[in-house]
Amino acid sequence: MGESKKGNGSWWQILLNVFLVTLVTEEKSETSEEAIADADDDHSDPLSKVRLPRALPSIVAIKRKLPIHCFDPKVSTSMYYAFKDAVLIAIIYVLGELMWSYLPLIPFLALTPVFWFVQGTLFTAVFVVGHDCGHGSFSHHVLLNDVVGTVFHTFLLSPYYSWKISHKHHHKNTGNMDKDEVFYPVRKGDSHGEKTLPWFGLGVGWFGYLIRGYKPRQVCHFNPLQPIFSKHVIACIITLVAMAIWCSCLYSYAVAYGFWKLFYHYIVPDLVFASYIVIITFLHHTEDEIPWYSDHLWDNVRGQLSSVDRHYGLVHDSIHNIGTHQIHHLFPKIPHYHLEEATHHFRKEFPDLVKSHDERILPAFARMFKKFVKQSVIADDKEVHLYK
Repeated sequence: MGESKKGNGSWWQILLNVFLVTLVTEEKSETSEEAIADADDDHSDPLSKVRLPRALPSIVAIKRKLPIHCFDPKVSTSMYYAFKDAVLIAIIYVLGELMWSYLPLIPFLALTPVFWFVQGTLFTAVFVVGHDCGHGSFSHHVLLNDVVGTVFHTFLLSPYYSWKISHKHHHKNTGNMDKDEVFYPVRKGDSHGEKTLPWFGLGVGWFGYLIRGYKPRQVCHFNPLQPIFSKHVIACIITLVAMAIWCSCLYSYAVAYGFWKLFYHYIVPDLVFASYIVIITFLHHTEDEIPWYSDHLWDNVRGQLSSVDRHYGLVHDSIHNIGTHQIHHLFPKIPHYHLEEATHHFRKEFPDLVKSHDERILPAFARMFKKFVKQSVIADDKEVHLYK
C-alpha cells in the first residue's frame, strides 16, 4: 500500500515536471519570437513601427484638397497683424511704465509677472510675423518680407537672415535625424556625453542656440562665413549691422533710464519670448510615436508629417496659430491667418495623416523633455527612432 502511494506520488511529480518544462519552453519560444519580431522591426522593415500609411499622397495631391486662397498672402492682411502687434507692444509698454511709476510696491510686485508674460507673448507674436516673412508667406514681395522680418527679429535680438536660412534647412530636412537642424536624436558615435541643460535652458538656451548652434551639427548665426550662409553673406552682414544699431539703441536707453528699466521693460519679456520659442520648437516635432528617420529612409512628405499640432490655450490666437504645425510644414507658404482653415480641410481629407495632441503645453513639455534626456542618444545604425 505504501509503495503504491509512493508510486502514485512519483507519477504526479513526473506530470508536474513535464507541465513546467512545457510552460517554460513555450515562454522561451514566445520570448524568442518577440525578439525576432523586434529585430524584424528594427532591421528588416523599420517602417513597420511608423503609424502612417505605406502609400503616402504627394505634396501636389494634398495641395489640391486645400482652398487655393489659403496660399495667397495679402499685404493688407499681413501688415494689419504686424501693425496690431507693434501697437499692442507699445500699449503694454505704457501700462508697464504706469505700473513702475504709480503703483505701490506690493501691487507692483504682484502684477509685474503678469506684465512680463503678456509682453513676452506679444514679442512671440512679432517673431511669428517675422517667421512668415522668412518663408515668403507674409507677402509675394521679397523686399517687403525681408524689411519687415529684419525689423521684427532684430527687435528681439534674433538675426533675421541667418536664422531664415537655417530655418529653411530645417524645413528641407524635417524628421531627418542625420540632417535636421535642432532637437534631433544624436547617434552614439556623435555624442560626447554632454549634459542637457534643464528644460534646454529655456530663454537662455535660445540665445545659446543662436550663438553656438545645436551639437553635433553646430551653426553660429552671428558668423556670416559659416558654410550654410555661403550664398547669403551680404544679407547676413546686413542683419548683423541692423542688430548692432539696435544694440546701440538699447545701450542708449539703459544710459538714459537705467539698467533696471531696460531689464523690466525689455530683457525679461525678451527672455519670456525666447522661452516660448524653445518650448514651441521642441514640441513641434517631439512626441510619442512621432518618427525620426535615417537619411536613406527619409522623404519629403514623410518627414513633414513628423510634426504635431498643439493648441496653446488662451494665447493660441495671440501667437498666430504657430502650434498648428502640420500644415505649416507641408506648405510653409501658407500665411498664419490661413493655417486653421487649411488644417480643417487637411484633417477632413487625410484623417490617417493627422498628428495632434491635446495635452496642456507645459506638462507636455516636461514629460517629453524627460524622455528626450533618456532616449535622444541612439545607436549608430538606427533607421527609425520613436520616443516611447
